[in-house]
Amino acid sequence: MGFLQNKVAVVTGATKGIGRAVAGALAREGAGVVICGREEASTQAAVREIAAGTGGQLRGRACDVRDRGQVAALFALADEEFGGVDVVINNAGVGRFASTETLPVEDWHFMLETNLTGVFHCCQEALPRMKRRGGGYLIQVGSLAGKNPFVGGSAYNASKFGLNGFAEAMMLDHRYDGIRVTNVCPGSVSTDFSPGMPKADWKIQPEDIADIVLNLLRLPDRTLVSYLEVRPSRPPRK
Repeated sequence: MGFLQNKVAVVTGATKGIGRAVAGALAREGAGVVICGREEASTQAAVREIAAGTGGQLRGRACDVRDRGQVAALFALADEEFGGVDVVINNAGVGRFASTETLPVEDWHFMLETNLTGVFHCCQEALPRMKRRGGGYLIQVGSLAGKNPFVGGSAYNASKFGLNGFAEAMMLDHRYDGIRVTNVCPGSVSTDFSPGMPKADWKIQPEDIADIVLNLLRLPDRTLVSYLEVRPSRPPRK
């Protein structure tokens, strides 16, 4: 029996990469887990595969976190299937990179609305549910790009810088409601997130982030890690 028995978690962007690894880790520890991706077929495939691999209780539905109605339906699924929400992993994110002059305005809105507004939607759905259950934990998967600008990253940097400010203010708003808030900010992770950036053994693995999430959840309620930077320990020398 895992330490998350009788807890309920929602994980966004969980059909692959970090989100999928985190969903599997939570399920192995006994949580009821609700996941989403933008496509119904891949979401249901991930539900089946993660459940088969962990023996856990998984549910899911397609959800574009930019759409408040779809987010509300995702959290309603957690209510219907498991009776509420204790943990939310705000992992859904996108990246499109170009100089500020050439960046399509559609890409600007796509990134800001997914990486920042989408998190806001999920947190607003989660907070009253967590308060009814006496507390909870909101974990955002941010990025080192939230403090470190790079060429071609104007919109992505803006979304991740904004996520840091949003999460820190939310922590201050709700710390006395028994709700903890953490931004986990990785550097290079071995996923398919960025086309043209191959997976590599030296990079952080999705399972490493899943282990970090479990360790955060294991901390006693009196203790909060509000911001956590994660780097590859031995990146290639430049």
